[in-house]
Amino acid sequence: MQKFFLNKLFEHVKGGSFNVRYWDGSIEHFGEGEPQFTAVINKPLSEKEFINDPSLCVGEAYMRGDVDYEGDLRTILDVVFINRDLFERDSKVLGTIAKLIPKSADRNRKDIKHHYDIGNDFYSLWLDESMTYSCAYFEHPEDSLYQAQMNKVDYILKKLNLKEGQTLLDIGSGWGELIIRAAKQYGVKSLGVTLSEEQVAKTKERIKNENLEGLVDVKLQDYRELASAGAKFDRLVCVGMIEHVGRANIPDFIAEADSLLKYGGVFLLHTITKQVETATNAWIEKYIFPGGYIPSIRELVSTLPEHDFYIKDMESLRLHYARALEFWADNFEKNLDNVRKIFDEPFIRMWRIYLNSCIYSFLYRAIDVHQFLLEKGINNELPMTRNYLYK
Repeated sequence: MQKFFLNKLFEHVKGGSFNVRYWDGSIEHFGEGEPQFTAVINKPLSEKEFINDPSLCVGEAYMRGDVDYEGDLRTILDVVFINRDLFERDSKVLGTIAKLIPKSADRNRKDIKHHYDIGNDFYSLWLDESMTYSCAYFEHPEDSLYQAQMNKVDYILKKLNLKEGQTLLDIGSGWGELIIRAAKQYGVKSLGVTLSEEQVAKTKERIKNENLEGLVDVKLQDYRELASAGAKFDRLVCVGMIEHVGRANIPDFIAEADSLLKYGGVFLLHTITKQVETATNAWIEKYIFPGGYIPSIRELVSTLPEHDFYIKDMESLRLHYARALEFWADNFEKNLDNVRKIFDEPFIRMWRIYLNSCIYSFLYRAIDVHQFLLEKGINNELPMTRNYLYK
């Protein structure tokens, strides 16, 4: 890509002052005042690839070392997200027809394995000790990451209004914190399902250590197989999993949730959301979450009446997720020496840009995160106010 093209692009950047050092050693300055950072372009970029998808082109170039930076990464990302319209594909494009093809159970397994089975040792380096990999809930500014994750799990369990003896299913149960905590605190019989072998192994170890074998279980199983077997539960929870089912499968997921939940049951759906339907970021899909799709709020809500689901409550936790990601990204950097024992430099660059860019995706409303509390049919037992959530 010619310097002329890039210089014209950078002239449109607002809200920042920076230098660009090109492959020939020349330096250009953009914005007013002292530069906040320097973008380093070590090799020319493909103009065609950049125009087709800037984030994919630059993301891969950074992984290779063709693009680098000097300064604070988060300062750079702040400027990028202020000017994100310059660096994204057309937000109204929904992608190719292939995005609308329903995903099979085998495809789901491959996609989940790509992200979650890269090793418990890796995730344990930067997650909190509970291995909770989803939005936290910061009740107080001084909350640690672990405390905020426990806040989040407790908040969800309170919303479900659990009673001793009930049955709970967690679809996409991660490393098991929610199902274990539900059994210990409420005496409910909890089952988790996940497609990650690493997560199953760790959860089973935790269940055994807690002496909860008769009350808690986890299975390496697709939720659709469980529904086909006729299983029914009093309560249903899904935290950060529907983003993996694919756009075409969202109505089917809600239908399966309907079949798994008893009449009068309660379903808490916790998911990243978008304001409108847009294509998945190509770099994220290729390297981080293959097959992923973030649904819009209206996409989700439009499927509910067909299955007699009523919205009891809906809450945005957007800034909570940004804060959790700050912790994760900081922990990742603190443990780089241990990460390097497992993975190479392109992998490190990939995860660094992923974790940090997601902070700004939430801060600038490129994405949001919502908890939907749903009733199946008539349920007059849930509290009439939110007071019970804050006791």
